[in-house]
Amino acid sequence: GSRRATAGITRSKDEARARATEAMKKARKKGQRFEDLVSLYSDEPGAAARGGDLGKFPSSAMVPEFQTAVEHLKVGEISEVVETPFGFHVILRTQ
Repeated sequence: GSRRATAGITRSKDEARARATEAMKKARKKGQRFEDLVSLYSDEPGAAARGGDLGKFPSSAMVPEFQTAVEHLKVGEISEVVETPFGFHVILRTQ
């Protein structure tokens, strides 16, 4: 039910949240590369090729839930699971 989800994504909202929580827990473990987890867990087209990197973006470019989460992270920190109209996200702030 998330915006722009591809037709092949059929998991429920609870299943999607559980999957994002699993990814977040793994991302917080030492020795886990965020880029590898993006390849395994992300449904976003192109995310794996970018390693999940969104690059720099102005504060107005993201939906408020995502932007607020980014702003509360320190560089190198990994967010809790963030819900937006586009689904569930785990954010690593790199800058």
